[in-house]
Amino acid sequence: MTALAVKRYADDRSVSAPLHDGGGLYLRKRDASALWYLRLTEPATGAQQWHRMFPDDPLGGYPHRSLLDARAEAKRLWDLRSEGTDPRALRLKTIATRRQADLDEAAAEKRKVTVRVLFERWCAVDLQPRVGTDGKRIGRKDAGAYTRAQFERRVFPKIGHSAADEIKRGDLLELLDAVKSEGKLRTANILLTDLKQMFRFALARDLVLRNPLDTVAKRDVGGPSVQRDRVLTVEEIRQLPGSIEASGLHARFAAAIWVILATGVRVGELLGAVWLDEERDPAELKTIADASGVKLGFVNLKRRTWHLPETKNQRDHTIHLSAFAIEQFEKLAELTVASNDDPDRSVPWVFPNMANDGPVGVKSFGKQLSDRQKTPERRLPHRSKATTSLLLSRGRWTAHDLRRTAATRMAEIGISGDVIDECLNHMIESRVRRTYIRDRRITEQRKAFDALGARIHALLAAPASGKPESQRRVGRRHGLSEARLATATSSPKHLPQRSRQVRTEGTALTAHSGVDFDKWPQ
Repeated sequence: MTALAVKRYADDRSVSAPLHDGGGLYLRKRDASALWYLRLTEPATGAQQWHRMFPDDPLGGYPHRSLLDARAEAKRLWDLRSEGTDPRALRLKTIATRRQADLDEAAAEKRKVTVRVLFERWCAVDLQPRVGTDGKRIGRKDAGAYTRAQFERRVFPKIGHSAADEIKRGDLLELLDAVKSEGKLRTANILLTDLKQMFRFALARDLVLRNPLDTVAKRDVGGPSVQRDRVLTVEEIRQLPGSIEASGLHARFAAAIWVILATGVRVGELLGAVWLDEERDPAELKTIADASGVKLGFVNLKRRTWHLPETKNQRDHTIHLSAFAIEQFEKLAELTVASNDDPDRSVPWVFPNMANDGPVGVKSFGKQLSDRQKTPERRLPHRSKATTSLLLSRGRWTAHDLRRTAATRMAEIGISGDVIDECLNHMIESRVRRTYIRDRRITEQRKAFDALGARIHALLAAPASGKPESQRRVGRRHGLSEARLATATSSPKHLPQRSRQVRTEGTALTAHSGVDFDKWPQ
């Protein structure tokens, strides 16, 4: 063939037979195209086969590929053949390999999830609260609401639509550095922990090849966590009554301060307290308590107990009420009001909300304390004007600091650490001890609570430094004798007579509260 002969062949529509150049090279017409082929013999069978040349080039026919191009490609293919490689078999193998690669890529694309989709899956599987096979609660109490809010604000706007397996360490550190630059170091550490957990979840399910934050520690983000150790000193406890009086704090919250100091309860346990009444459905009260984020607990003034069927560490806890604690609950009982639904009954909640249909919000108490421990220029609108009234000599303090103070004062008067742990309902660190030592040290707990109450009473009865006894007003308020309080059996005065009788009868108390009070040391 010559270039001119090839051109004439391609232009002549009347000719359809292949044009042969020799050596098995042909130009064949296919529809409106003229394509180059190599005529090969199958080694195993001797059958003649057509092998298309330039198969991967969309413009692999004439005139895009000239006669010279075709001859050069034919030589290359014959050289392969002489080396023992069948060009046609090689082509089929290449096609199969490419097809499998396409399938793998499509499967990988199908498995690929964005950061937002990964979060939703992680939230549905790991963050939703549920009960495990061992009866213990797993997941998060708020079902990941706080984490979702942080991701919506800080993560999704930047990388929410990015593929999770393409996220790099630098992308995440950029997000964390932005939080750190705001001065929110603890928030940055919490976000780091959540991101680590989410990518660990993805790694376990083969959604990513690695966790990009595996080598990042808190010291690289918000710094190591600082354990708070604030404890009210003896002098600060003596200052506290005057500060509370000057703060204008509601009488319920004022009593709440002393209740935490005398019992060591957590804030969520404090605000979930209800007056014991067997006619009220515990299941209904628990539903309301759970919705408010507090832990339901039954206060029995006659038995001098406060029973929490479920606590933070997922076990029940019964607090013995000392004489000092009883005095505070007596004050709280005087503040009970009638129920909206039944005027003949009182609201069961020791700390009711404004609508009297449930407990006050779990953050309300902390806000009341915080609003009275800040500089005047930081006062929030429509909040207390007594912004510095609760500041003590060593500065700010929180409700949880009262719990720590209660433990410290117990240790101060010689109570052993294991008894203090039981009083505060701490989970024993040693798994072996938790498994084999099932005694809750009830008798020792009762003595410890009584000793703590007596200690607080003694501190408040003593004059504060720089003030003579005649100028102190708080000693009388907390000066009820142990003998008088030991016999306290009062119930909220606003309760109807029927409810007060229920509280003083010992027969039905056990079934309602879930604790066998007859086994409690008298």
